[in-house]
Amino acid sequence: MGINCIKSRNILGIGNLSPEEISFILDTAESLKDILDRPIKKVPPLRGKTVVHLFFEPSTRTRLSFELAAKRLSADTVSISAAASSVVKGESLIDTARNVEAMRPDVIVMRHSYSGAPHLLARHVNAAIINAGDGTNEHPSQALLDVFTVREHLGKIKGLKIAIIGDILHSRVAHSDIMAFSRMGAEVFVTGPATMLPPQAEVLGARVVMTIEEALEEADVIIALRIQKERQGESLIPSEREYARLFGISRDTVRLARPGALIMHPGPINRGIEMTPEIADGPYSVILDQVTNGVAIRMALLSLLLADTSRKSAEQ
Repeated sequence: MGINCIKSRNILGIGNLSPEEISFILDTAESLKDILDRPIKKVPPLRGKTVVHLFFEPSTRTRLSFELAAKRLSADTVSISAAASSVVKGESLIDTARNVEAMRPDVIVMRHSYSGAPHLLARHVNAAIINAGDGTNEHPSQALLDVFTVREHLGKIKGLKIAIIGDILHSRVAHSDIMAFSRMGAEVFVTGPATMLPPQAEVLGARVVMTIEEALEEADVIIALRIQKERQGESLIPSEREYARLFGISRDTVRLARPGALIMHPGPINRGIEMTPEIADGPYSVILDQVTNGVAIRMALLSLLLADTSRKSAEQ
């Protein structure tokens, strides 16, 4: 039996979503995606709603994707960056959020360098919170768009082998991807330099292997990750050239996977390090599809959260 809502009033992490809720979000995104191809890319379901984008870290794809998603659904949007906020004057995160909430937004989309920051916010404000990436913890909407992209191209998730390559330890995308794909019935393998592998990957639902050959063998999907230099206290690899030689995705390594295996990357790509240009731009790369699907997934999240809020308000 299907569901017609999501239980949580916030989207803080994949761990808060059941497989049925994930499927419902994907189905909703699929129904909304055609709006992006219309001559007039705007529909009215969120007219009168306000979405605040509170970003304390640099972002291009995620921030623009959330902003476009809100505008496509006719919501009013306000964007606040760390440099333009009172945080630079010493104001606390909670005080900033409370001041934002005093202006009565319906949703706050938040990215922060500290793990758990959106969870903290959710305990102190009444607006719905969407986690757009917190430290090294999670990036739930990225995982949802990754699962959506795979399902769109391969028609299923259950039974697939997903190989995630790179800086697993510091990647919030990897943490959310592992939970999302494994929760939907895929088998997830992760590998990278030993200094970039977390001890808890198995707990999240992945199998840790030490070589790229083992990770890519018969893989249906290859997800390469960016080296998270900004989150490393010191360099964890001898050199970028050494990383590219051992863990870079190239024509030779792709041959280890199933023919036609999907190539994915959350961006931005360090070409020639995480993958070669011929692979990033090759026929099996769905990296730009991920970007497009990011708007559809974020439209679905906003639509479901705000539609559910409107329904509850009407019932009270």
